[in-house]
Amino acid sequence: MPISARRAALTALAVLATALTGCSPAQSHPDAKGGSPRPGSPASSAPSSGPTGSIPMGPGPRSAYTVQRQPTPGSCHVRHTADKQPLPDPACTPGATNPRVTAATLKSTICRSGYTKDIRPPVSITGREKKANAASYGYTGPLRDAEYDHLISLQLGGDPNDPRNLWVEPPSPGHRPGAGPNNPKDVVENRLKAAICSGRAELTKAQQAIAHDWTTAEAVLGLTK
Repeated sequence: MPISARRAALTALAVLATALTGCSPAQSHPDAKGGSPRPGSPASSAPSSGPTGSIPMGPGPRSAYTVQRQPTPGSCHVRHTADKQPLPDPACTPGATNPRVTAATLKSTICRSGYTKDIRPPVSITGREKKANAASYGYTGPLRDAEYDHLISLQLGGDPNDPRNLWVEPPSPGHRPGAGPNNPKDVVENRLKAAICSGRAELTKAQQAIAHDWTTAEAVLGLTK
């Protein structure tokens, strides 16, 4: 083979080898488990990474609500604290805030009597969502014993009907079957709202704390019970 032809062949092989080396067999995917991102997953919104993590912002209150699509059945998993209190799956339920509630609007929103009643979706909407979300979390107990809970409650500036902020919360320990929901989280939410409206806690920090773990929220914020 002539020298010029041999050099051309060697050059072509070198280029091919470089191209192959630069290709990576591992491609990124929006959902590490495969498939499309689940509704409510951090793949389509900013994740909640802990007490100081960012929280997705929802669409806010609506004059008319529509039934929201829920995560795929069986794709969400309940977590539990050391004392067996249920917590949601952060991939399915990271929380979502109400854009109308800010530090500048507290007096006209969450600190105004009757505000949450004005923005709460009707049972005709949430009842259907609750049934679908129970399938998302694999909850098979009586629906009347589980609360369709706003992870960040309306009184703390949570979005009313964003599926990232609602989940079927199973009963807490000590619950009597058939007695309806027993949710000690409600007491914490009431105290956090009082702290926000009295200036003892910042809105965003309270939202982050309750979204991360309601059982530690008051301690994280330095509030005494």
